[in-house]
Amino acid sequence: MIRLQLKVDLAYEIADAAGADFIFNVHAAHTAHQTVESERLVLSQPVVPDIATDPATGTRFMRLHAGPGLLHLSYAATVGITHHRAEPDTLAEVPVRWIPLEVLPYVYPSRYCQSDRLLRLASRTFGKLWQGYSRILAIQHWVQEQVTFVANTSNTNTSAVDTLVERVGVCRDFAHLMIAMCRALNIPARTATGTDYGADPALGPPDYHAYVEVYLGDRWYIFDASGTGIPMGFLRFGTGRDAADVAFATIFGDVAPATPSISVRALEGPGLELPHHCREALSTAAASPGPLSGCASFGGQADAAKGTRPLLPQVPG
Repeated sequence: MIRLQLKVDLAYEIADAAGADFIFNVHAAHTAHQTVESERLVLSQPVVPDIATDPATGTRFMRLHAGPGLLHLSYAATVGITHHRAEPDTLAEVPVRWIPLEVLPYVYPSRYCQSDRLLRLASRTFGKLWQGYSRILAIQHWVQEQVTFVANTSNTNTSAVDTLVERVGVCRDFAHLMIAMCRALNIPARTATGTDYGADPALGPPDYHAYVEVYLGDRWYIFDASGTGIPMGFLRFGTGRDAADVAFATIFGDVAPATPSISVRALEGPGLELPHHCREALSTAAASPGPLSGCASFGGQADAAKGTRPLLPQVPG
C-alpha cells in the first residue's frame, strides 16, 4: 500500500460586495483502489458548503458562496492507495462496439482535445503499430519528444492543437495532446488531476498535476503524459474529458487568487511502500462490469488502426 499525506492551502481576495461563488475540486477522490482514511477541511469564513460526489468517477465537488474579503481554504487528508496492477502485454484496446456505454464519451473530441483535427497524423504515426498498451506508451513517448516542458508557456485557452504547433507546455498541455491522439485512434482517454509527486524541484514548487487515464481491457490505466512525476504517487482528485471538467477552482465573481500551496509526502511503515517507477500498468479505478449488448447498435465496426470515426454532430460556432 501507498499512504500519502496531503495538504492544500488556497486563498482568495473577494472584491465584490455581493461576494462570489466557487466550485472546488480539492477533495481526494473515493475510488475502488484509493481510500480517504482521514480528512479535514477548514474555511476562514462561516459558510456551509455543498459537497457532492460523481458516482461514475468518484470525483468530489464542493460549492460555496463567500462574502467579500479574504477566503482561505485549507484541506488535509491521509490517503491510502492499493493499485490494481496488470502485465502490460495483457492489456488490449477495446473495439468501439464493446466499449461500455459510460466510457463512450471519452472517445469524442472535447474543448481542449480536438481529436477530429488529428486523425491523419494519428493514423500516419501510430496506425500500423501493434495495438494495446505498447501503442499507448508509443503515443506518450511521442508527445514527450514533440513538446518541451516550460513553465508559464500556456493559458486557459491552450488546446492540444496549439501545443502541437507551439511545442512547449506544462503538464495539462502534454495530457491534452496525448488524449487527443488516443481518441483520434478510437481509444478512450481522459484527463485526471492529482499532485506532481516525484517531480524535479527544478520545475518549480509542488503543484497540481494533470495526467492521463486510458481505457484498456476492462478499466482505466494511468499514464504520465509529461513524464515529470512518479505515477505510483499520483493521488487522484478528479477525472474528466479535459481540464475544463476538473479545474481545482472555478470562480464566479470579482476575485484575486493567491498562488496555491500544495504538499504531499509518502509515509513509511510496516506494510507500506514508497512510490517508485515500475514496469506494471497501474490503475486506481474499478473494473467495468463488461460491455452491454446494446453497444453493438452503435454503428459498424470501428477500424482503430486507421483511426476512422463516426460523423460528428454540428455544434454552434
